[in-house]
Amino acid sequence: MKRPDLKFTNFHGFLTVSPQMEELFLKMKRVARTNASVLVRGQSGTGKELVSHAIHVRSPRARKPFRAINCATLTGELLASELFGHVRGAFTGAVRDRSGMFALASGGTIFLDEIAEIPLTLQGRLLRVLQERTYIPVGGTEPKNADVRVISATHRALRKEVDEKRFREDLMYRVRVAVIYLPRLVERDGDIEALTWHFIDEFNKEGFRHIDSIHPDAFEAMMEHPWPGNIRELRNNIEQAFAMGEGPVLQLPDLTPELQGIGIFDERMEAPMTEQQMERDRLVAALRNAKGRKGDAADELGMSRSTLWRKLKVHGISR
Repeated sequence: MKRPDLKFTNFHGFLTVSPQMEELFLKMKRVARTNASVLVRGQSGTGKELVSHAIHVRSPRARKPFRAINCATLTGELLASELFGHVRGAFTGAVRDRSGMFALASGGTIFLDEIAEIPLTLQGRLLRVLQERTYIPVGGTEPKNADVRVISATHRALRKEVDEKRFREDLMYRVRVAVIYLPRLVERDGDIEALTWHFIDEFNKEGFRHIDSIHPDAFEAMMEHPWPGNIRELRNNIEQAFAMGEGPVLQLPDLTPELQGIGIFDERMEAPMTEQQMERDRLVAALRNAKGRKGDAADELGMSRSTLWRKLKVHGISR
């Protein structure tokens, strides 16, 4: 398959040919005009930080700072210091006053990624920022003004987190005034193919391999794959293809084992194999020998293509 003629829309870093994304861009433009807190929902790899930054640069706060932090990567104490700052002597090692993000982003926007991971002990302090527009640095006594817009993101349902007592209900309503749902890659019509060629173009420029077509088996596998890692996973596959393969055609064996339908087995396991395990191994071996071509694999196994498809489904082999 040769490269098709593609007409991309580039919206603040989002490249797409999908009508679903055009609808998303319209919602982002509308939300950007306001100062409302925004909650961005979406799976890993869909571009939640890109959404938050696009809303910022299209907002009246665009000339002020944009700051981002992943709440899942820090302990509660460090996260409090990062957000609210601290005064000298607040804890061991605090040898001087330090401004936090609510000070550094004054007048601008703060993006709180994975907000569901904020400890309950800090959620009340964040609620105060959103309700009263003030905060107190760690170890401090005097409140400071917080002129910031808060955009949050999570891959979890906050309502479920509230029901399970891991997230404050009053805070949930404050952070999700406006909600934007990011579609998964498989829900973006035309974007698997379009972004595949975009990443091929990107890596072609590096010069060590030049791909100008995609083998039908590889293209079929890519179109059928659920892409749980979304755009990040797609780009990773194309980067692997450039590293592992050769020649101008992207082949199925160039892609990751998940797309080839090859499981990763622990050779140290010594337990006797069941009949099901042996059949699964025969299917995988035939697919390997046929380089992922199901018709050739079916011939090798002495079964029809439809029987092979059924057995692949039974054993959970997606390719």
